[in-house]
Order: sequence, then C-alpha cells, then structure tokens
Amino acid sequence: MSDLLERLRGRGWRLTAQRRVVAEVLDGDHVHLTADEVHARAAERLPEISRATVYNTLGELVSLGEVLEVSTDRRAMRYDPNAHHPHQHLVCAKCGTVRDVHPAGDPLADLPDNERFGFTVSDVEVTYRGICPNCA
Repeated sequence: MSDLLERLRGRGWRLTAQRRVVAEVLDGDHVHLTADEVHARAAERLPEISRATVYNTLGELVSLGEVLEVSTDRRAMRYDPNAHHPHQHLVCAKCGTVRDVHPAGDPLADLPDNERFGFTVSDVEVTYRGICPNCA
C-alpha cells in the first residue's frame, strides 16, 4: 500500500474507489502532477471518474495537509504528496520536469534578522530552475 493511502487510512478518511485511484496516482517520489494529469491517469484505471471528482478529491487532500499545491511554472498548480517531508523543488526550464531536493541547511534559519523586516516567517518556498540532463 502507498504511503499516502496508509496516511489516509490512518486518518479514517473514507476511501471510495474514486478517492483511492486518485491517491494511487499521486503515489511515489518526485510526483508533481497537474489536476488534468491526475484525471487522465485516474481515468486509465477507473474510466468513469469525473474531472469534478478529481478536483474535489485534490482539494480535500490539500485541506487535510496530505498533499501540497505547488506552482512551479506560474500556471497550473501541481500536486505533491510529499507533504510531510520539508523539501524544495528543482525545475527544468525546458521540459518542466520537477524533482524534490533536500539541500543542507534550513532556509528559514538562514534568513538573517535584519532581512526579515519585522516579519514572523512561517514558511519558505524555494524553487531552483535549470536544465535537466535530458534537455541539455
């Protein structure tokens, strides 16, 4: 069983066939699919699944804190099931491939007090951009 499915089952979340297939599509490392990509993959497994069901399920997963919404290209939101492990993203500027990265250090701790301008910082999002080996 996938890590996401185990977490959802542990929370007592009702796993209908539609919810289960969405969770299965999101399973794995370096998963950063758009809602349309989730729907297309889910429909391969469960042809009757509607786009609305996929969007509603993704919204519930985000609300539960089990999936992150990330914007890597400033257009379509992507859904990342790696919500419980702090990480940053590395994005290919040509093909859009997204990889999770875990650089050393804490970007929040690395921000000096004089650069916080009085803000109480609660979250940091860092996106590295470059060209992947396949596109180079």
